[in-house]
Amino acid sequence: MREIAYDTIVKAVRDIIVHCGTDLPQDAYDALKQAMEEEKSPVSKEVLRQILENADIAKDEKRPLCQDTGLAVFFVKVGDEVKINGGLLKDAINQGTQQGYIDAYLRASTCEPFSRANLKDTVGYNLPAIIHFDIVAGDTIDIEYAAKGGGSENVSRATVLAPAAGMDGVLQFVKQVISDAGPNPCPPITVGIGIGGTFEKAAISSKHALFRELGSKHEDPQMAQFEERILNELNKLGIGAMGMGGTKTVLGVHIESNPCHIASLPVSVNVQCHSSRHTHITI
Repeated sequence: MREIAYDTIVKAVRDIIVHCGTDLPQDAYDALKQAMEEEKSPVSKEVLRQILENADIAKDEKRPLCQDTGLAVFFVKVGDEVKINGGLLKDAINQGTQQGYIDAYLRASTCEPFSRANLKDTVGYNLPAIIHFDIVAGDTIDIEYAAKGGGSENVSRATVLAPAAGMDGVLQFVKQVISDAGPNPCPPITVGIGIGGTFEKAAISSKHALFRELGSKHEDPQMAQFEERILNELNKLGIGAMGMGGTKTVLGVHIESNPCHIASLPVSVNVQCHSSRHTHITI
């Protein structure tokens, strides 16, 4: 049994939040740069140049990439041979989240659903974090983190299609979601798609799909081909960078597929904005 100190988790989470608040991940930066080079519209090409300039300034001056600093979302794989000394893992992640958002001068965005009262003085600063746990074999803790903004989350959708809808039905649903979203999620975007499982499994899978490195291909050749097909169709919508019209609306399409009930075809679409702040660490 490997023992990990509670404070080690707190510091690690704090550090990745501070880093992600100002430093756009290299995969997202490279994808935006490639999009700028390939964009056919002069207006959207200029918008992409400004997005990259913003990323450079944020990194150099250690300023937040965006005013929407998002909710903290974690996918955590906990080894079955790990013991946390000094407290609960969930509490350590939440404490690290609060410290990171305060230390990086990031906005506190969590509120009560109906009164809209900010929870920073009651529950905690930008708390609670959204945490998905999984128990796996081993003696490490694997943490994936992303800051999920409201603009992109608000246009995300889930449904359950008839099984006969098949791939064509999934494609049409995804196209409708992105068409309805238009400029609201601050394109160019990343599109995560969860297929199969149950309603909630599809939704969680679509969120987790956003963590995959931009530019990577699905390990299943059929799914990789389907991702490329969807990407091409979405970029034909002509929404463009920040909705200014163009050929590069979507940077990547990532699918996670799960077995499902014989009577169902759950599908979820989760959207991430161009400021795709995410990282991955192993402790």
